[in-house]
Amino acid sequence: DTEMVAASTSLPDPAGDFDRNVPRICGVCGDRATGFHFNAMTCEGCKGFFRRSMKRKAMFTCPFNGDCKITKDNRRHCQACRLKRCVDIGMMKEFILTDEEVQRKREMILKRKEEEALKESLKPKLSEEQQKVIDTLLEAHHKTYDPTYADFTKFRPPVRSSAGSRGAARSSSILTQELSSEDSTDLFGSDAFAAFPEPEEPPMFSNLVLSEENDESSSMNIDLSHLSMLPHLADLVSYSIQKVIGFAKMIPGFRDLAAEDQIALLKSSAIEVIMLRSNQSFTLEDMTWTCGSNDFKYRVSDVTQAGHSMDLLEPLVKFQVGLKKLNLHEEEHVLLMAICILSPDRPGVQDTSLVESLQDRLSDILQTYIRCRHPPPGSRLLYAKMIQKLADLRSLNEEHSKQYRCLSFQPEHSMQLTPLVLEVFGNEIS
Repeated sequence: DTEMVAASTSLPDPAGDFDRNVPRICGVCGDRATGFHFNAMTCEGCKGFFRRSMKRKAMFTCPFNGDCKITKDNRRHCQACRLKRCVDIGMMKEFILTDEEVQRKREMILKRKEEEALKESLKPKLSEEQQKVIDTLLEAHHKTYDPTYADFTKFRPPVRSSAGSRGAARSSSILTQELSSEDSTDLFGSDAFAAFPEPEEPPMFSNLVLSEENDESSSMNIDLSHLSMLPHLADLVSYSIQKVIGFAKMIPGFRDLAAEDQIALLKSSAIEVIMLRSNQSFTLEDMTWTCGSNDFKYRVSDVTQAGHSMDLLEPLVKFQVGLKKLNLHEEEHVLLMAICILSPDRPGVQDTSLVESLQDRLSDILQTYIRCRHPPPGSRLLYAKMIQKLADLRSLNEEHSKQYRCLSFQPEHSMQLTPLVLEVFGNEIS
């Protein structure tokens, strides 16, 4: 019975939840309905007919028996029965707006559209130039970071001492209580990238920074019974420094700096950027830096066996946890690394104004990106939190330098380090 179907589908749904795949039917004539009009589901034709009839206070008379069946094809034949059908399915004249109300509604709709257009025009947008910088940094990161960590097999192999592991477990009890039942840190280990060449004569750091080729020797095959992880992590750090240099050289404007400033910036920021990059392999579930196989799954105990103490490792793991929980977009991550490198207050920087202008440009892009692309609530105070992470890195850098100096003063340990590590960290710049 088409009429019954029409009647049933014209009733308002309190939840307003219609199956979009089911066609809506006009409760008056059975034509395709366009929605609720004057309290009933109708087509545009019956909506207009009811409005005109009510406004004119029309009085219709059925020329037949007063029970005409209204369909899409005959709905114009009997106005009286059509109007009666409108009332029967619940259409109400009280829902019809006056001409003044219609005009006010139109004006309100127009005003709302204008306000939305103004709001949209005032909303910050990434310029074409800003997007190009982001794309360049993403490309630089992808070229200098291999998430498969395939090159880790080329380092001197990790040697884990069980005695060292037990000692580290005792020393990290505070960290264990605060973060997890099993702490782990790869201070240096999130970076695995392109090949890890082994030239006979490793170049000086300055040549590595200024040349187009990144070459560095990884090995000094001297065996030590203690600090068993030092050779492996020294190779890892040396490798990571190369990749940080490769990333920095692709930052827009970096190569415009004087050679001395490029070197000063990289020597000062290298360990901080390595710590930032290592967050990519950090997992909150077990607090490890997982770089492929179990051989390259790093824990706090591994780094203590490379000569570092909990004075560095405890705040480092806290830093990594906090950074991971910010859920940064990759765009934000690469911008933060570039901002970290281009810090004008690094020791030894001569043209601080040029470095500052490059950093300010990146900071503006980061703030604009967060406003445009990072939805709330994650974007709330995100920029301030990211800048605080850079301040935290300075403290970590200082502690790392202190512990490195203690390590390098012991010849049997410093012999395990690569020339690049000795050159980058073997000065007072931190």
